[in-house]
Order: sequence, then structure tokens, then C-alpha cells
Amino acid sequence: MSGALLECKGLDKRFGGVLALAEVGFNINRGEIYGLIGPNGAGKTTLFNALTGIYAYDSGGFSFAGETLAGLRPDQIAARGIARTFQNIRLFGNLSALDNVMIGRHVRTRAGVFGAILRTRATREEEAAIEKRALELLEYVGIAARANDVARQLPYGDQRRLEIARALATEPKLLALDEPAAGMNATETLELRKLLERVRADGTTILLIEHDMKLVMGLCDRVLVLDYGRSIAEGPPREVQSDPRVIEAYLGGAVAGAAA
Repeated sequence: MSGALLECKGLDKRFGGVLALAEVGFNINRGEIYGLIGPNGAGKTTLFNALTGIYAYDSGGFSFAGETLAGLRPDQIAARGIARTFQNIRLFGNLSALDNVMIGRHVRTRAGVFGAILRTRATREEEAAIEKRALELLEYVGIAARANDVARQLPYGDQRRLEIARALATEPKLLALDEPAAGMNATETLELRKLLERVRADGTTILLIEHDMKLVMGLCDRVLVLDYGRSIAEGPPREVQSDPRVIEAYLGGAVAGAAA
């Protein structure tokens, strides 16, 4: 299915007197990997937080799959089909890898409080289905052997994969990843790229914040560049990479002028 999945228009966000996002607008098409890059403090994570209900934006807005999501809580937005990971890993550290993914799956469950208390047959069957799907997702991201390991004891790269598995458990239409390659070595980054290509091939659109430019250039279909909360460039990675405004944002005016 083609066409825009997410449409963002004129998004503004202020923190006191600081304008963190200024009239940001872009579209993400179904089935693409869309990159979001920019120097530190450019507003990338603020944009993620606005799209996923953590921050209320001040003006503008966005629609997702044709629906306006203004005012919804993060869990409600996740139920609509936007799942995310965080720049700083946020797992339930004392729970197993399996439990972490099962928790993500509960956004798609039907059993209520009474079903959980009474342990009805329907509730037990649903819990069994949740566990089965969680195990499948751990296999999908390559850490099935770690299913019963405590999350905080997993190697760093496996913790990143676990976060992705938990996000995928919500059955997202859009998977928003905040620096998933941060702290990874070259081998881990290559495996991450293969995983994300597989996720896209299986029908999930991806929004990616990432500082690893090699990964961005090799993976993304289009890239949006933010600087001081404003969009300064958008397009295919190779075009964006050579844009003088982008070079200046990353390297500074004097260096950009020399490069030009």
C-alpha cells in the first residue's frame, strides 16, 4: 500500500522561551525508511516525543493513517500503530527478556481487569498467545536464546534488539527508533541494518533518528535534517549529504565554506 502514512504540518513546540520545534513539516510514505538527522540539540527527540504523545505540541499537528492523534496518551498512540524505542534504553531491567516483550504485546489484548482476576479460559488462552508471539519476536530479532535472561544482564547490543522486539510486539504500522545503533560496534551495526531491512520488507514503515551517517546513507530512502528545531533540508540521502546548509549545520560556517 502506497501513499503518506504520517503527515506533519507546521509543528511547533516551546519550552518556556526556547523554541524547540519551529514549523516542522514532512510526510512519511508507507513502506519507506525515513531518516531524521541533525546536530545535537536540533530537536530530533523532541519531535519523536511530540509524535508519540509524550509532549503536547503548541501549534500545527500531524495525522497518522488519516487520523488526527492530537491529545492522545502514549499508550493510545501506540494502539493506533506508532511504536518507539528510546535513545537511552528503557527496559524493565529486573524482568526477563520474554516478560519485556510480553508487556509490549498487552496493548493488543482484550482481557480486562476482571478476566485477569478470575483467570477465565479466554484470559488464559490470550496469555498463552501473548507468550507464543513474544517468543516468535525474540527469534525474529535474533535473541531467542536469551528469552529467560534478566534484561539488565543482556549484552548492550541484545538490549537494543530487545527494545525493538518489544516495540514490534505492539504491531506497529510505524516503528520510530531513537538512535538504535548508539554504542554498537561495526558488526552489531551491520546486523542491525539487516534487521531493519527485514522489518521494512515485512511491511512496517520506519522512522529513524541516527548519528551513524554510514547507516543512514545506506539504509534510508529519504532524510529530514533539523537544525535549531527547524527543517533545513529533505530528500534522498546523497542529495542531503551535499547540501551546503547541512554541511554548515554539522561543521560550522568556516569549514562549510572551505568544503564548498
